[in-house]
Amino acid sequence: MLSFLAMTALAITRLNDLFAVVMLSGIYSLLSAGLFLDLDAVDVAFTEASVGAGISTLLMLASLKMVRRHEEKTRYKPMLALGVVGATTMLLIYGTLDMPHFGSAEAPIHKHVAPRYINDSMAEIGVPNIVTSVLASYRGYDTLGETLVIFTAGVGVMSLLRVSRETKEQEQQKVPADMQQQIILRIVAKMMMPLILIFALYVQFHGDYGPGGGFQAGVIFAAGIILYTMLFGLSTARRVFKSQVLQMLTAVGVLIYAGVGVVCILLGGNFLDYNVLRHDPVHGQHLGILLVELGVGITVATVMITIFFKFTWRTVKHKYLS
Repeated sequence: MLSFLAMTALAITRLNDLFAVVMLSGIYSLLSAGLFLDLDAVDVAFTEASVGAGISTLLMLASLKMVRRHEEKTRYKPMLALGVVGATTMLLIYGTLDMPHFGSAEAPIHKHVAPRYINDSMAEIGVPNIVTSVLASYRGYDTLGETLVIFTAGVGVMSLLRVSRETKEQEQQKVPADMQQQIILRIVAKMMMPLILIFALYVQFHGDYGPGGGFQAGVIFAAGIILYTMLFGLSTARRVFKSQVLQMLTAVGVLIYAGVGVVCILLGGNFLDYNVLRHDPVHGQHLGILLVELGVGITVATVMITIFFKFTWRTVKHKYLS
């Protein structure tokens, strides 16, 4: 598996066909997911498959329409930049020399941190999936920060990729004639859409007991909407998923997450201390994790859908201008 990863990475650096690079990048993410699965890191494999091989590939394909397919060769050789990167790499390697060896049983994380989670998480959190208890409870601050990063990325894309009202009206009048001929794809997509969305909800609300959670569920939900958009056109999707509603839900997801922490403070606990949400601390942990994961799923799904819509609108504008 590592050999395939190395060969794929080498092929990506040697190609100038951007479409082939995007496809190989998706293959690289899929191979990485297989490697994580072989290492029993199922939640990480799930995330890599849905985000890396799934939604990232779709977003890169959408952005690829705004540029040329083949990379232009340049005579510029950034030797100074290469030297800076090389020196930084050597410093980073030097900084890791005194760290414990990879996989060493004597490492502090294996002697103190991991046994603490494994032995006490079930009694304290009551969630069978230790990964969910760590991400949503023990490391709730970090997950809130990651959610804010996704929210900020969505705001940045919406600010940079502004689309004029004229381009929106042109897109609304545009009928995807080529997609109307793909009868089989459209029928299969209609049959698959409910299954994709139901699976996303299953991943969302089953993350306490198995692999999954808000991040994976949000990406799967967004992938289903993006599939619908690609086959039925942007104008049809926009009539179902309003831009104002998506932007509002993007902020609502973050507010749900942060709001849970504020409620915990008002009830006499610490920020994101779910024990005070119910009379039983374990029940409070279940409720808090359910709510914060819901906020994560809403933010991730709406940000991914918004970014794809912005890229697609930008492509339409670029087409009309050219």
